[in-house]
Amino acid sequence: MTTGKKLAGLLLLTTALTCPISAWAQDAASPAEPEEVAAPDAGAEPASEDQAVEDTDISIPGGAIIVTGRINRDPTQGASQVLSVLTTEQIARTGEGNIAGALGRVTGLSVVGSGFVYVRGLGDRYSLALLNGSPLPSPEPLRRVVPLDLFPTGVIASSLVQKSYSANYPGEFGGGVINLTTKAIPNEAFLTVGIGGQWDTETTNQLGYDYFGSSTDWTGFDNGQRDTPPALQAFFDSGARISDGTVDTQAIASQLVTGRNAIVQRWSHLPLNYSISLSGGDSWEVGDGELGLIVGGGFSSKWLNRDAIQQTSLSADLSTLDTDFRRVTTDQRMVTNALVGFGYEFGDHTIRWTNLFIRDTIKQARLAQGEKDQGIADFLQQDTAWYERQLIDTQIVGEFQIADRFGLDVRAGYANSQREAPFELSFEYVRSNSATDPLGDQFVNRLNRNSGSADVAFSDLNEDLWSGGLDLSYEVVPEVTVTVGGAYQDTKRTQSRRGFLFDAPSTFEPAVGLFRPDLLLQPSVIDFYNIGLIEEDESTPSFLAELETYASYGKATIEFAEGVSLDAGVRFEAADQTVTPIQVFTNPTGSTASTALSDSYWLPGATLTWEVQPDLQLRASASKTIARPQFRELIYQPYTDPESNRSYIGNPLLVDSVLWNGELRGEWYFDANQRVSVAGFYKKIDRPIEAFVTQLSGLLTTSYANAPEAQLYGGELEVQKYFEFAPGTLPGDRRVVFIGNYTFTQSKLKVGADDTTAAFAASSSLATDYFRDGSPLTGQSDHIVNVQIGLEHPDRLSQQTILLTYASNRVVSRGLNGTPPQPDVIEKPGLRLDFVAREGVQLAGKEVELKFEVRNILGTGHEEFQQSETNRIDVNTYDMGRLISVSAQVTF
Repeated sequence: MTTGKKLAGLLLLTTALTCPISAWAQDAASPAEPEEVAAPDAGAEPASEDQAVEDTDISIPGGAIIVTGRINRDPTQGASQVLSVLTTEQIARTGEGNIAGALGRVTGLSVVGSGFVYVRGLGDRYSLALLNGSPLPSPEPLRRVVPLDLFPTGVIASSLVQKSYSANYPGEFGGGVINLTTKAIPNEAFLTVGIGGQWDTETTNQLGYDYFGSSTDWTGFDNGQRDTPPALQAFFDSGARISDGTVDTQAIASQLVTGRNAIVQRWSHLPLNYSISLSGGDSWEVGDGELGLIVGGGFSSKWLNRDAIQQTSLSADLSTLDTDFRRVTTDQRMVTNALVGFGYEFGDHTIRWTNLFIRDTIKQARLAQGEKDQGIADFLQQDTAWYERQLIDTQIVGEFQIADRFGLDVRAGYANSQREAPFELSFEYVRSNSATDPLGDQFVNRLNRNSGSADVAFSDLNEDLWSGGLDLSYEVVPEVTVTVGGAYQDTKRTQSRRGFLFDAPSTFEPAVGLFRPDLLLQPSVIDFYNIGLIEEDESTPSFLAELETYASYGKATIEFAEGVSLDAGVRFEAADQTVTPIQVFTNPTGSTASTALSDSYWLPGATLTWEVQPDLQLRASASKTIARPQFRELIYQPYTDPESNRSYIGNPLLVDSVLWNGELRGEWYFDANQRVSVAGFYKKIDRPIEAFVTQLSGLLTTSYANAPEAQLYGGELEVQKYFEFAPGTLPGDRRVVFIGNYTFTQSKLKVGADDTTAAFAASSSLATDYFRDGSPLTGQSDHIVNVQIGLEHPDRLSQQTILLTYASNRVVSRGLNGTPPQPDVIEKPGLRLDFVAREGVQLAGKEVELKFEVRNILGTGHEEFQQSETNRIDVNTYDMGRLISVSAQVTF
């Protein structure tokens, strides 16, 4: 089966296929909604302009079916599974700069934290993210799923969200799959240049904080100033332990703190956010086929201020505060992306090679002041950090029509993700406010961890992912298509964190503690006072995590009678998952914090579709899927999230979760690109992995364990409607578009008095000591609402859209479990209102797209809190600014 331009007039969508892997959907004249266009008969009159289509590339494992129904028929109606597709134009309508924001508008999806998408209230561990049908590694220590805010919308051709499981997808399909397809062969030569600016009312031109770092920091690339110092590198290479007493820690300490990395400076007027982008492509006749090339790239720099209240309590009723801080964080985030894609079409065959590079860097400075243990002393904390996240991905896919009614797909990919965080420096100064202390009215750092402290950490994560797959489809008869396939995936992650505490002897003079950080730890002071280092974790500072999966599947799409079809299949998937401490010291520790899981599963899935009448159909689906522990959840190594300031540690005793899924759905397509759908869904999860909170070295620390069982159920309502008016009724003869969806979800843990679980290094195995019966799953909102109301011109680019998003309160972390237990930590996403206007104009004979956006019009802030009756503490609460953006894009 051919693809690309030769498929104009056909829509390739969904998961049961006659030709695997690549599908090309078509957009109607409306730039926002997809429609299917039938292939014209020979001799038919040319299509009118309002029937013109734009190819949208969708590349998925196992392929798609071709929907060849009536003109203006909604493509989701012909799909054999429950799915949604965001085309390039639909993504553009939202005005979002990254794909995570655009996906937040899809029914049942919500975005939590830094770009992690939750499907129907299930956490990101239950969501599967693919790029062109191949898996992706994550550069985040806390996640195995890649954060989708890494992907600028400019490099994405389409985003497919499938919520019903089919056997051609990996078994880790709890809430759904999100498949991103990058841009491939262009229909015609083009060159597009874009530039934009953004004003944040809480950040731009406001007071913020920064540190020098290096002269190239503004690019997101360090110039070598953060390379590991020679003395520290020599120590790493030696395999020695500081606790052995044979290491010259003063020599190491003397090279760690400088004016470049330890002086936080006030920036009275933070600059404007900006972005630039460039993309181009062309195609050429080469031999008997067509060779296409697409290149693209972009750079953005954004500043973000967060003036947060961060409080903790150890009391069950929250009546007393353990810590109470006001913390101001200034982030500069620099994102560089590049895409190079090649495609070659010859006859009925296609080969495509996609290469993607994304580098996301955050330069962070933090200052905090507050109290501990309700004492009279004040604490001043300073942190500087540099977080590099990088993704390199290369994929090659071959789509071949090897014989009549036979289609073959072959795909292979390699991806590498990295996260480096060198020189995470933290200082704490103490003002005792004691009349008996000669320096009681000054902030002093005595470097003894009681009256001041300083520490530094070097973290590194590297993950390699190799993947391959093969899919073979055969059309037995026009009503029956059979697909079989196999897939292989090998993931290896090395992760290390070497943290060091500066340690001053008792002879250290308090007055020296008045020095600012770079002078406090300058070489002369370190040498004179014999200031040394203590390594925080000499037991498990480095880990190797591996996951190897083998899978094979068979599925069939059968049309029993006109309007009645079944998509059914089964997948066999086996996996070996291990986490092992890496020996970094000459004398090993003998740590038992390791994991070895080896499991295999038969995973069936089926979806039955009944077209009651041409515009009304019913669906029923059922499946069994799994969820494996994420690497970070298994690694027994402390980690602090710089965004929330929470501490985490893994549990190597976690095991897989098994999900049983069911859904009933009704869809009414009452006009072209217009529909109403109603669905109900249910999930039962055996051994779900859930977070719990414990005390570790005096800190509230989040870890993980398998709860006995969880249940989740809910419903969805989606409406899409255009309102046409008589000419002259609205300015510019525009029409009104309304797109709305609502998702209701309920979930609860089921924990009995005799249920058990396993937590590493814990004294109790009773599940009730970690979880409470009836508690909701973390990250699940009961109510999610998305509404888009807009005006658009039917014949040219002119759109004005109001976007409203609401998510009800959700649990983001557990409270400390005790007798009685603390309430959970609640996030209040609230109501968000945005406005996006897009206008196409001609300037000097060139096509120019102008865009104006106002985000967070209502000024909705970020709230994370715990509440017990009238007692409330703010765990992480801060204001969020209104964002005003202007951009222009010129196509040559």
